[in-house]
Amino acid sequence: MVRVLAALIALLLPLSASAQEKVLRAVMHADVRVIDPVWTTQTIANIHGALVYDTLFGNDADQKPQPQMVGKYEVSPDRLNYSFTLRDGLKFHDGSPVTTRDVIASLKRWGAKDGVGQRLMGYVTEMKAVDDKTFTMTLKEPYGMVLESLGKSGSSIAAIMREKDAMTDPQQQVKESVGSGPFIFAKDQWVPGSKAVYLKNKDYVPRSEPPSSFAGAKIPGVDRIELIWMPDPQTAMSALVNGEIDFWENPNIDFLPMLEKAKGVKLLKTGKVDSTQGMIRLNHLQPPFDNIKARQAMYYLVNQEDFLRAIVGDPKYYRVCHGMLTCGGPYENDGGSQYFKEYNPKKALQLLKEAGYKGEPITVLAATDHNTITPATQVLIQAMREAGINVDVQSMDWGSVVTRRAKKEPPAQGGWNIFVTTTGGVGSSNPVLHTWIGAACQKGLFGWPCDEEIEKLRNAFGMASDEPTRKKIARDLQARAMEQVVYIPFGQWDVPLSYRADRISGIVPNTGLAVLWGITKK
Repeated sequence: MVRVLAALIALLLPLSASAQEKVLRAVMHADVRVIDPVWTTQTIANIHGALVYDTLFGNDADQKPQPQMVGKYEVSPDRLNYSFTLRDGLKFHDGSPVTTRDVIASLKRWGAKDGVGQRLMGYVTEMKAVDDKTFTMTLKEPYGMVLESLGKSGSSIAAIMREKDAMTDPQQQVKESVGSGPFIFAKDQWVPGSKAVYLKNKDYVPRSEPPSSFAGAKIPGVDRIELIWMPDPQTAMSALVNGEIDFWENPNIDFLPMLEKAKGVKLLKTGKVDSTQGMIRLNHLQPPFDNIKARQAMYYLVNQEDFLRAIVGDPKYYRVCHGMLTCGGPYENDGGSQYFKEYNPKKALQLLKEAGYKGEPITVLAATDHNTITPATQVLIQAMREAGINVDVQSMDWGSVVTRRAKKEPPAQGGWNIFVTTTGGVGSSNPVLHTWIGAACQKGLFGWPCDEEIEKLRNAFGMASDEPTRKKIARDLQARAMEQVVYIPFGQWDVPLSYRADRISGIVPNTGLAVLWGITKK
């Protein structure tokens, strides 16, 4: 009898443990297809990265850098020498300790790929391990954005990886996702096109400060996170209302009135500035957009209201903004805004022809499964066809767009001419952290704009010591970037996230990458 009772208890214990497991089920704006947050600027890959990896610093809600993996640091009076000491208790998910060798290798890889990292590393002459917990960074001249760069909360984050992973060529994807962050990636349960699973890192030691955006305590408040892919927004809304999911990152504007009335559901603004800026990216390497006149012609195809109505609909949630630096942010200005003086498809075609365009197909990568990029791309395609441009529409899921946009070959050989994407409003408010405004040629982001003056102005902004100087540089930079058509902005919007307030709490608002630590389930 005792043996039978013991056997029954043994069988019931796993069931009891399973019943008590706290699972956060979240629907995000895209499917997790890439697990290397440094290789791509894709937002969903960096949301994944922020769960799995940790960073040396984290920028708080006011965009001020705060220590994260760093326990203490010192800066020399001449601002040329930095010393960082890692805090206690840091170890990777495989049980190995985080050392300065891992940190230095990770920063070098990030600094070779990410635009903000490239700029920072342009000032760094040496990174040296003093011991396993302390390393130094030496600069050739003072640079005012060191800590902000290390703590940025937009793509791509300065994720700290194991040394052996960080030694991967930055042009190649890291195949494993083993970090030291609050959650462990369950790769064996990952089903691209369906869901990605993350398990609580029971060994994670959070900081003691209150959470604030990417700073403070990163508390893994649930045992398991499931990022469930639901490409149909109607299905996602029904799942939230019916309690099948707990969190919906990016609900369609059309559904907000219904969500506001749904029992147990609440909406939450993500931060202090608009969360998203839309952009049209042109390939500067391939004809016709290797010609500046052809690039400038595209401004005549953009009426921001058309894009914003298609994406958002309700003017309460969007803003026309003819600049690249976030409207409503500290460096908003009107530099280059004259390029949006009129919508005129016929003039666009005329200028394209003057630039040498002879009716060749222009390849547009058209995402089919993204609730903002998909309609925005359709608006652009319609405007191009109205102008009489020969449009080669390559329809594919967003994950495939992300892969193909990295190719530098001509469109006929698998490359591209145009794709539409978005960037975070917080990062776009700062000329140094705004990666997409850069023009670092072959080292830059997809589209590879190349302009020495733009890079000089971004450097000057980082070196400036007072706000009036920074604001002047910001205006000059934006004017130059608009002239060179680094990209074409089509406005800003801010969609609140939605969640089951009767089931979860502790959401940490963050404009840019959705933060899923701190959430607890009732």
